[in-house]
Amino acid sequence: MNMIAVDDEQYAQEALKSAIQEVFPESSLSCFDDSEAALEYARSLKNKNSHIDAAFLDIEMSGINGLELAKRLKDIYGKTCIVFVTGHSKYAIDAFSLRANGYILKPFTAKTVRETLEHLQAENWKKEGSLSRGGTLEKILRVQTFGNFEVFVKGKILKFNRIKTKELFAYLISRKGALCNNNEIAAVLWEDKEDSVSLQTQFRKLVADLTKKLDEAGFGDVLVRERGHLAVEPDKISCDFYDFCAGINVNSYMGEFMNQYSWAEFTNTYLDRIHKRKSND
Repeated sequence: MNMIAVDDEQYAQEALKSAIQEVFPESSLSCFDDSEAALEYARSLKNKNSHIDAAFLDIEMSGINGLELAKRLKDIYGKTCIVFVTGHSKYAIDAFSLRANGYILKPFTAKTVRETLEHLQAENWKKEGSLSRGGTLEKILRVQTFGNFEVFVKGKILKFNRIKTKELFAYLISRKGALCNNNEIAAVLWEDKEDSVSLQTQFRKLVADLTKKLDEAGFGDVLVRERGHLAVEPDKISCDFYDFCAGINVNSYMGEFMNQYSWAEFTNTYLDRIHKRKSND
């Protein structure tokens, strides 16, 4: 596996390098303190018919910041897994609008990096393509994302006990099966609140409430729970958003995506661009 770490703070770069090499000592890891150098390296790999499997990027850097660097790396090789490593939770929404695969807050521990890498390996490399649409599983749980977000079981709206529980499920749906770090989710759901014991308790209650609601509806296996992470199983859900991304029923999108959630505006902008391109084809 080819991996890169980009951080203009030397001590943070060394700490990240040490943690990555501890988990995957046989991997190829290149470190950069300059985004342009990282891009040049990515282009050189492409010329050699190779690519970067995973990129760990700081966000606040001089010159090209981590968010823009992630976009350019994706332009070079679309399957590169992006993990942002930053000292600010305020970037979570921007980061995951780019379909990031991970979000690590500084100061991080080797354990945090290990868990992120293990999840990347298990969910993105070992199982590549396993969550693609077209499986044989029966899809009865229907999710509507265009317009307002709603969930239907056998044609009837699934009523959630809490507004935030519904929003939690909506966010997981928007991530299309990617494992989401609990800290990332909390930063999105409570963007104006600092992390605290009280906030963590609220989050755990939401997860328990969502788990119970899906179990009661007979779809407990839709929710994936792993250490410190949550996701959904896309192949067990009928969803207009997933169909659109797969090129099915593209005209169902009318310019609105999960209207009730401000964090969904980034995905809405992305869908607008895709829809315009498809309409012009």
